[in-house]
Amino acid sequence: MGADLARARVLVRLGLILLTVGLAFLPQATARDAPLQNLSIDTRPIANFRIGSSEKRFGPLEFIGGLEMVSRGRDFGALSSFRFLTSDGQFIGVADTGFWFFGRISHDEDGRPSGVADFKMSPILDGVGNTGEKWTTDAEAIAVRGDLVAVGFERRHRIAEFRLEPNQMGAPTGNRDFLVPARELRTNRGFETIAFAPEDSPLAGALVAVAERSIDEKGDVFAAVLDGPLKGIFTVARRDEFDITDGAFLPDGDLLLLERSFSMSSGVAMRLRRITAETIRPDGVADGPVLFAADMSYQIDNMEALDVWQRPDGATMVSLMSDDNHSILQRNLYLEFRLVEE
Repeated sequence: MGADLARARVLVRLGLILLTVGLAFLPQATARDAPLQNLSIDTRPIANFRIGSSEKRFGPLEFIGGLEMVSRGRDFGALSSFRFLTSDGQFIGVADTGFWFFGRISHDEDGRPSGVADFKMSPILDGVGNTGEKWTTDAEAIAVRGDLVAVGFERRHRIAEFRLEPNQMGAPTGNRDFLVPARELRTNRGFETIAFAPEDSPLAGALVAVAERSIDEKGDVFAAVLDGPLKGIFTVARRDEFDITDGAFLPDGDLLLLERSFSMSSGVAMRLRRITAETIRPDGVADGPVLFAADMSYQIDNMEALDVWQRPDGATMVSLMSDDNHSILQRNLYLEFRLVEE
């Protein structure tokens, strides 16, 4: 490994240590009263997922390509969750500093991600149409169905519903009952995943919410099916000190979860776990296999966001984004994989 790469890894590791033991000392942006911002996003292509290796297969996932994203806009970053809206790469997301973000991932002639276009940000409004502080606008999860947008907030725990209007996102239209007793949700470990199940799955299109690290007496993570025939509270098995940061349903009804861990000695790691649909039941413990894991020898950062989407050729795609915490020592990444079902 070259000296420059080694120094870069040390800087990233230092940044993650700061994030873990003293994030309060880093400057944090918060939503401000401002109109929709149009931002220019510069990108650097990521050709190889594993540093120094040209391999493309990682478990059942094939790495297609990635981007490192940079902008001069002061509010860019802290990307917590996103969902694709169209097959041509348009997306909506939320930042944990209290912003909506919108844009489009472009691809080159070989199908690799090549840039970010039409990027915009606007503040998330509260119930009376005002912007808020970090305590009230810590958005961590998003789910979209038609013109309904559900957003999960932690600290002041709630799942709010909005109408999808990309050029003028208004105040929430109401809040969902998230079923899990509020006393069980930890201050900064609340809902990190909300996702709509497929309509033709046993969950019949229900909205599912999963916490980051709000755990029961057995050490498993609180979650809930919020409506439909299997409405009720369940838990997700927690193992190996990994916390849940986002998730999305696969076409067959399995739930794909993005998980992250951190240690002072080895830095950050991420993994993808496939939660079997049949285990998502009221009063049950949902579980499933790890598809693959990656540490700092891979092109990762503080991986926070995941979506599953269908490419025009029918391929099932898995895309990830990272949250830079507005730290100069971290990166905003976009990574794209194809799920290979064999």
